[in-house]
Amino acid sequence: MKLTGTLINYYFHCKRQCWLLGNRINLEDNSEDVRIGRVLHEIRADGDKNRELAIGNIKIDKLTKEYLVEIKKSDADVEAPKWQVLLYLKTLKEKGIDRKGKIEFIEKNKTDKKIIIVELNEEAENELSNIEIKINNIINNSIAPIPDLKKGCRKCAYYEYCFI
Repeated sequence: MKLTGTLINYYFHCKRQCWLLGNRINLEDNSEDVRIGRVLHEIRADGDKNRELAIGNIKIDKLTKEYLVEIKKSDADVEAPKWQVLLYLKTLKEKGIDRKGKIEFIEKNKTDKKIIIVELNEEAENELSNIEIKINNIINNSIAPIPDLKKGCRKCAYYEYCFI
């Protein structure tokens, strides 16, 4: 299976969530948090031509002359979107487009947004290859990883599937 931003994001959040999506079990249409994320993207786009760009197996929130921009609603987990952006930068590089990555966290009740800059290098490309192998191993397993109840599980679209 081709690695997507969502799969890599789920790999860092929850291996079971990664397996479920990788095996085409998608429960996100019922998730309030997913709907909020989509609305945030729509509000930020507001008719801008440089928003929501699909290239092969990835969807980029925004592409400028200098940056590939990924918008997230919370900075509760920085590692997952970092690797998501690195995947996107690698995909762009393969198409002959070099950019830096910028992750913008837009949290409610906060006046200033947190921004993280990410750059693709050889070490990150090698680690992405390792992560892709690990994700494919998870997805190709005949059974899902055992659910592991964590702090963020109750907000997850798969919560009822895993724990009820």
